[in-house]
Amino acid sequence: MSTVSAAAPRTGSVLADLLPASRTKDIALVVGGAALTGVAAQIAVHIPGTPVPVTGQTFAALLVGAGLGAGRGFLSLALYALVGMAGVPWFANGSAGAGGASFGYVLGMLLAATVVGALARRGADRSVLRTAGTMVLGSAVIYAVGVPYLAASTGMSLSAAVAAGLTPFLLGDALKAALAMGLLPAAWKLIARRG
Repeated sequence: MSTVSAAAPRTGSVLADLLPASRTKDIALVVGGAALTGVAAQIAVHIPGTPVPVTGQTFAALLVGAGLGAGRGFLSLALYALVGMAGVPWFANGSAGAGGASFGYVLGMLLAATVVGALARRGADRSVLRTAGTMVLGSAVIYAVGVPYLAASTGMSLSAAVAAGLTPFLLGDALKAALAMGLLPAAWKLIARRG
């Protein structure tokens, strides 16, 4: 019997729970999630009029939360943030350090991974509609921290920060949510077939 089929999906599980339990596995997942987020941050497209680029970083952070759960997702994004603050250039555009205009989004991703992970543990990543709602909520958490931080760090008004740090990203976020809506439920269906 394979490892995946031995650990049949159950309510209260996230995808990472289907792997054999060990401290080494948890450490590898946390480090891997941080690395995935760092690599995805390098996929960046600049939008005129905003200091915040469109990146794959937010998508990675939400997937890390859904795949690892709240605890490991939080630790993974905390590691990502701390290592970047310490000088590793793996924030968007190869930047590092705290205090840049987009650093609030990094902090928001830490919270979003935790929220998405908690919802995934309740089965919110197993159907298309629930996954969509989970991704929208995760994105909202990122913006709830990132936009006010953008305003404070640049001296923009809150309405200017919304125009520069939220509105241009809504289409991209919809595409990221659509991708997650396909990936996560499909992964659970594949696991259920193998079980």
